[in-house]
Amino acid sequence: MAIEILEGLDATAQPLDRFVKAWFRSRRFAGAKDRREIAETVFAVQRARARLAHRMGSAAPRALVIGLAAQQGADMDALFSGGYGPAPLNGEERAALAAPVSDLPDWVRGEYPQWLDGELKRAFGPRLMDEMGALQTRAPVDLRVNTLKATRPDVLAGLKDQGFAAQPTPWSPVGVRIAAGAGSAALARSQMFAAGAFEFQDEAAQIAALLAGARPGMAVLDLAAGAGGKALAMAAAMRNQGTIVAFDDKPERLAPLAQRAARAGAGIIAIADRRGGPAWGGREAGGFDVAFVDAPCSGTGTWRRQPELRWRLTPQRLAVLTRIQDGLLDEAVRHAAPDGLIVYATCSVLPVENRDRVAAFLARHPDFQPVNLAQVWGANPPPGLYGDFQASPALTGTDGFFAAGLRRS
Repeated sequence: MAIEILEGLDATAQPLDRFVKAWFRSRRFAGAKDRREIAETVFAVQRARARLAHRMGSAAPRALVIGLAAQQGADMDALFSGGYGPAPLNGEERAALAAPVSDLPDWVRGEYPQWLDGELKRAFGPRLMDEMGALQTRAPVDLRVNTLKATRPDVLAGLKDQGFAAQPTPWSPVGVRIAAGAGSAALARSQMFAAGAFEFQDEAAQIAALLAGARPGMAVLDLAAGAGGKALAMAAAMRNQGTIVAFDDKPERLAPLAQRAARAGAGIIAIADRRGGPAWGGREAGGFDVAFVDAPCSGTGTWRRQPELRWRLTPQRLAVLTRIQDGLLDEAVRHAAPDGLIVYATCSVLPVENRDRVAAFLARHPDFQPVNLAQVWGANPPPGLYGDFQASPALTGTDGFFAAGLRRS
């Protein structure tokens, strides 16, 4: 089953977790224990794909699963037995398993595509292997307390009463962390979630939303809002006073936001499925105090949660993304008030999507200057927050994330 899932995954752009769930819905003969073990096998392959392919001399799904099973000490003849199981190992596969393991290049040790080697070394320098190792681990579950309805102490107490080993996040003042695999699926079915007491959001994303400095009474534009996580965070920071316009050029991404905003009690969010119109309140041209650009990106910072993304990214896709990022930044200029703040954010660790895009923006718009976001934060800034904010699993214990502030000089 793991081999079949990996074969199907190669033919879809669907996220791995959703694909696996859909796969099992159509194959209900697998019991809960089997489903869990199959899913864990598939995720383990994605996290160790480079090493497994290097050992087996092939990235075919069968070869990857053979490599993983051998690495885990399985009885290979019993497991690959034919019949209801995979076909017996052939001579080439046995030879690959018996061959001595050679010195591994950095991209194999670090589990990333070879073509990204230079860019990731530019991002992390001597910390590369530490960061890549951290990106191969399972991510914790981070929650953002919705301060429109609850306090962090109340949410922590409530979660602990339900058996969750919940702890405050170290940097976000509204964050809660639960260890990976600690029954986190039940959180979305909890009464506290249904009541709007918290939302799922990585701590780095929480920090980025706080760095926007959104305050009560402001007009804020979430220019690439997606499902609206940053808009909801800023609505809470604004104490539900002011205006937030949530726009995305793919309206289907906004579909969950109305329900999420209602659950959170965030009544100041206007959902805009097109440029201009009543939802914008006449602010299309230069009327927003904050223009937040949470740009589509490679998702390299989320590899802990979506390990398949590292193998789907291509140079061509990355080039498309950087053009989209430049376009969104230029659009934010048109919407920001004369003294308004543009916040540019990505869930990427790649300089080409982060500081390079900011540098290119400043070259195109010499009337803008970077904002020192550490001054927006104030005392006790998290690691990675200096002028801009660069988070990563090994440095901050969060997803990889980037945020920079820009304002007219």
